[in-house]
Amino acid sequence: MTFSSVTLGTLLAALSGRFSPVLYLVALGGMIAFHAAANVLNDYYDVRHGVDRAGAPTTKYRPHPAALGQSPLSATLGFSLGLYAVTLLAGAYLAYATEPLLLVLVLAGVAGSVFYTADPLVLKKRAMGELTVFLMWGVLVPLGAFIVQTSSISWLPVAAAVPIGILVGLVLLANNTRDIDYDGSVGMRTLAVVLGAKRASRLYEALLAAVYAIVLGGVVVRALPVWCLLVFLTAPEALSLRKMFRGAIPDDADPRTAALALKFSLLYMCGLVLAIVAPRM
Repeated sequence: MTFSSVTLGTLLAALSGRFSPVLYLVALGGMIAFHAAANVLNDYYDVRHGVDRAGAPTTKYRPHPAALGQSPLSATLGFSLGLYAVTLLAGAYLAYATEPLLLVLVLAGVAGSVFYTADPLVLKKRAMGELTVFLMWGVLVPLGAFIVQTSSISWLPVAAAVPIGILVGLVLLANNTRDIDYDGSVGMRTLAVVLGAKRASRLYEALLAAVYAIVLGGVVVRALPVWCLLVFLTAPEALSLRKMFRGAIPDDADPRTAALALKFSLLYMCGLVLAIVAPRM
């Protein structure tokens, strides 16, 4: 997901003839460190808050050494802080080499990722998790990647990345819809808990449809190249997910949504690459 957001913003800059592979790699590396730092910090606070523990749903489908007592919490926190340090170093370098405003975006992203799970805000506990990750991967990351290449601000990377941001949010919504009962039992008022299973599933379906409608609209108004319609090759898989959410939510709801997000993003980026190499087609 991070690769998709960074690369999308970079490709939109390349459409205007601006591309530095070195700056791209620094931005991508810094953002991967950021994403990892946020995930590890989330594990740290979820264990501290009693949300993640032995037998919790999250321990059944992925490794979670902190929740299972296989790693001390201090090591988890230290690992996260080390990754954040890499993020800030990359951000500081890019802000110095390109546009100082970029550092503001980096700091905003770090603050959002920390308070997503940290006291006193715990945004995901206030039904703001999906909105937070949408703003991260659908606004801050692609806009930052665009600024890195062009040293300028534009509405284009933000508008074009809305489908990616929605898909990232849908991965989280799928996870939270599946875990409604458990999250509610430990006081985690996610958006899915607030809405209830039926309305959360309907929201998932509506946003999934919106992803394709936005790309189609962008092509119609010529804000996006026609090649971006390649994303519709993933429509059968999206329809399958839509059908899935009308029944019992399976344990692999979020990785299946993430798989769709990956395929959609790759085709979306392929469309932009084709627009660069074959602009008149």
